[in-house]
Amino acid sequence: MSVLNRTRRRPAARALAAVTAAAACLGLLTACSDSTAAKDKPAAAGADASAGFPVSLTNAWGTTEVKKKPLKVATVSDGDTAIALALGIVPVITPDVEDGAKIPEYKQRAIDKLGAGKLKTYDDTDGTAYEAIAAEAPDVILGMNTWEMDADYAKLQPIAPVVTFTDKAHADTLTWQDRLKTAAKALGLSAKADEVIAANEKATTDAAAAHPEFKGKTYTYTVVHPEQISFMSYAAQDPGVFEKLGFTKTDKAKNYAPDKNAVSLENLDQLDADVLLVTYPFGDRGVISATELESNKLFQSLNAVKSKHFTVIPSENSLSSAIAYPDPLSAPWVVEQLTPLLAKAAAGQ
Repeated sequence: MSVLNRTRRRPAARALAAVTAAAACLGLLTACSDSTAAKDKPAAAGADASAGFPVSLTNAWGTTEVKKKPLKVATVSDGDTAIALALGIVPVITPDVEDGAKIPEYKQRAIDKLGAGKLKTYDDTDGTAYEAIAAEAPDVILGMNTWEMDADYAKLQPIAPVVTFTDKAHADTLTWQDRLKTAAKALGLSAKADEVIAANEKATTDAAAAHPEFKGKTYTYTVVHPEQISFMSYAAQDPGVFEKLGFTKTDKAKNYAPDKNAVSLENLDQLDADVLLVTYPFGDRGVISATELESNKLFQSLNAVKSKHFTVIPSENSLSSAIAYPDPLSAPWVVEQLTPLLAKAAAGQ
């Protein structure tokens, strides 16, 4: 499965523009759950199945009523699967987003921790497989991380209560923390969500404290899309992992916005910063190859490049995708993987 579909499915045209919207401790991923759920226990057991229920949640299409603590949870995107796993729940069915490819390390860690073996999946090539989900008779369906809910809700709602966002715009704008907290409320696991968020915040805080040299350095994060070279650390971009680690946007960030982020070859000087980060998540489908960009004379003249304060964020291991679509499983892993790269770039190594 391509980087586009790793976390949330969306139409290709919109995905190209948003693929990169914006833990030193390996145990942080497993800290997302203290469940001992096994293959025959699809959901983590709560202390009291009746406590806090029924739960009523308003969403953009109506109201979701969860009468009792759900035990069988289905998901409609990889981001929703991440939420379930982070909360200690093994979904009864999930979309097959890997499509035969290797499961990302952070996701596999969580699956192994829960003793889940291989997750049961449905083929999502043609979208959400309603019949496959219905066959599992879920108690609730998580849809906090999908761009397809406008089409899916009416078909999913008769199957089971659908937990999703309160505003259609939230498909793009809601933070992973808020997605997690909404899902957790419906699952009776709000305290667990707080623990997950705290563990993730600690991963970033600890990494920042271990690298005081990051503080105040400017950065530019650039993505080579199929149609353009994109300036992704634009002024309106929400502070992501880079800024939480201490970096700041450059003064050139004000020249760019979500709908105005293309950088021409003639303006590659706009990319210069104390630390320059580039990623090529589309490989050969990018508008320019890594070799062509990095051998460009103007690119080579950038201070960041000449002084070796430049690094490539790998996409093969899902890091660029995880940066683009953070979730409660990937967030600490991103810090774990990204921090050494940033440290080398900051040091000019």
